[in-house]
Amino acid sequence: MKATFGVMTMLAAVLSGCAVPEPPIVQQPMSARPQPAPLALPSNGSIFQTGSYQPIFADRVPARVGDILTVTIEEKTTTAASEETTGKRSSSLSAGVEGGVQLPFFPGALEKKLAGTSLSADGSASSTGKGTNKASSSFVSSISVTVIDVLANGNLVVSGEKQVRQNGDTEYIRLSGVVNPRDIKTGNMVSSTKVADARIEQQSKGNNRSFAEPGWLTKFFMTVLPF
Repeated sequence: MKATFGVMTMLAAVLSGCAVPEPPIVQQPMSARPQPAPLALPSNGSIFQTGSYQPIFADRVPARVGDILTVTIEEKTTTAASEETTGKRSSSLSAGVEGGVQLPFFPGALEKKLAGTSLSADGSASSTGKGTNKASSSFVSSISVTVIDVLANGNLVVSGEKQVRQNGDTEYIRLSGVVNPRDIKTGNMVSSTKVADARIEQQSKGNNRSFAEPGWLTKFFMTVLPF
């Protein structure tokens, strides 16, 4: 009895160890520290300072490593596909034996019996198929991300993560991608539809996730059953 219990415990440990969670699709650092400030340039006057020059009519948008901007996630996807096929085929065959037919192997009475015999056959086949597939998803949220790199053309590589824990349940929202500074609106905000190479994911962990997710034994049988 103890040996059986030990074997079952070991098997459960092995199977539970096989259930490795999937790694996040955002394979970048979630944050970056600002780069050291360059050496102060010599001032050109008592008021104008070259090192801290900022155009008067230009909005101050994130442009350096460590700057922060807010991405409004507004992803909506709808797909629909339908297919319909119809096929029909028919064939017929008819044949007859006249009285004047001469059979080489069965002369005489057999010819008289077959005289006037007619044969006919009809066949038809039809097939109809129809399929419809529809899917829709919506993801609306917001997350503040950090500029982790500035490309040669001025585009910003951003990445960030937000964690919210409530009543024992933790929600993770991660995002990474490339942002064109021209798409940044007032308030340092940009839409997720303007983020290139966007990787957005939302995961949850806690009691609700545990109740909704199948157990390790169910996963095991779902992987080995061929039907």
